[in-house]
Amino acid sequence: MYDSGSRDLILALKYADRTENAGILARQMIRAGGDILGDADVLVPVPVHWRRLVQRRYNQAALLARAVGRLSGVPVCVDALRRPHATSRLAGFSAKERAREMRDAVVVRPARGRRLEGRRVVLVDDILTTGATAEACTRALLGISVGAVVLLTAARTVPSDSEDVDRPGGLEY
Repeated sequence: MYDSGSRDLILALKYADRTENAGILARQMIRAGGDILGDADVLVPVPVHWRRLVQRRYNQAALLARAVGRLSGVPVCVDALRRPHATSRLAGFSAKERAREMRDAVVVRPARGRRLEGRRVVLVDDILTTGATAEACTRALLGISVGAVVLLTAARTVPSDSEDVDRPGGLEY
């Protein structure tokens, strides 16, 4: 759950160069997602656009995927996905706005597609809010015939009754 403890760790990882938090969060992710990891063929982080990567100097989802991979022994393909165009920061967007912003925002790198065909992919991200980013990544992966996509995140927000959330449960495709 996205509580004050996980929030502090994730936001410091994402915006304050506290990259060591990836290891802390990865241990929790393994504890929560051990069954997912036991069936995994490869970990794939949610990508960031190259401009955001230059600005931030790292992709927090890639750091999490590498840490989870190191601790679990599951291989990581950090560059399987890419964002061909920049998207807005999604914080503050409704579920519908997030879905619209993420439409066609993620593609599979052609050089990585054959490596992923038929494989059980664990998509790694920091926070699940509405699922729009995970859905965009999943669509791209399913488009190249991966065997399955399962999502593993460091935290998940719990929507209030007034929030416009289209997919309130866990995600497996």
